Amino acid sequence: MNASLVTLIVGLMPLTNRLFKIISILLFLALAVFVAVLMRKKRHRPNRKFTPKPVSKSFSRNPNNKGKPKTSATIHQLKPPKEIERPPIVGGCWVIDGDTIHIGSNKIRLQGINAPELDEPYGKQAKWALHKLVKGQTITAQPNGEESYGRIVAKCYLEDGRDLAAEMVKMGLALDLPNYPDADYKHLETPTSRKKLSWKPPKKEDTEE
Repeated sequence: MNASLVTLIVGLMPLTNRLFKIISILLFLALAVFVAVLMRKKRHRPNRKFTPKPVSKSFSRNPNNKGKPKTSATIHQLKPPKEIERPPIVGGCWVIDGDTIHIGSNKIRLQGINAPELDEPYGKQAKWALHKLVKGQTITAQPNGEESYGRIVAKCYLEDGRDLAAEMVKMGLALDLPNYPDADYKHLETPTSRKKLSWKPPKKEDTEE
């Protein structure tokens, strides 16, 4: 029996050797394929560049500033400066000519009009017409910040709110003075005032006393 077993083993040895060689070849091929696939993946893998993460900004804990970055300096929104309102000049007045009055120590030029001088046609008539308007009245003069030959340029109003300059133009004793867009009286001129007052209204900077 031992001889038969030995004979069987000896007979199987060539088959075993052949099977071992086949298994070895298959393992080698499998290893080669695995290495090839691994190298291919490594070759086609994109190079990852280092990208620094953005520095996160600190945020204010104030709930009113939620979502707004906190800065070391406070940012103030610049607002256009408010126009300074000049105090009105109020009081009784006396008349110098058709477009100039005195309130206290203030010599005031009616804004937006030009009346004839005392030595010009209708000059004295314009003065006395203005005198009748202001007699016994408390006049309110609102300065516009300009001066003309030492006179404060202002819009002047009667107690009932009527504009002195407008009243003089409507009576045909003064003409609209250019360059005062906020005091336009041209539409109030009478049909004959330009012809009657036979002079051209001077420009604002050339206005005479």
